[in-house]
Amino acid sequence: MIIAPPFTEEAARRKVQLAEDSWNTRDPERVCLAYSVDSEWRNRADFLRGREEIKAFLRRKWAKELDYRLKKTLWAFRDNRIAVTFEYEWHDQTGQWFRSYGNELWEFDAAGLMSRRIASINDAPIEFSDRRTL
Repeated sequence: MIIAPPFTEEAARRKVQLAEDSWNTRDPERVCLAYSVDSEWRNRADFLRGREEIKAFLRRKWAKELDYRLKKTLWAFRDNRIAVTFEYEWHDQTGQWFRSYGNELWEFDAAGLMSRRIASINDAPIEFSDRRTL
């Protein structure tokens, strides 16, 4: 489902929920369809351009971040931009669990595809018993 700008509050909330649902599939092929073919990303210290780089990044991410589960929340929106907060939980190959927190700034093209994504993320080790996203 494509939701194009300018965004209403309802449309922005729907866009965030669709992104959350898509990322929780952990399917790079599906996830990258929400991004323009020349989409630009900053994700932590990674700078990516285009769907192929995004797909490769997501494959590496989900090979490392096992049992990944994400929750996104709309923070603000205006015209063709949406800001979200998020947290996700995952564990590494040793079984150590983490909760990753962050903010994303999204910019969309006229067709409703994300043309720019800027993400700032921090990781905190947690105990399995402290998980929220079961």
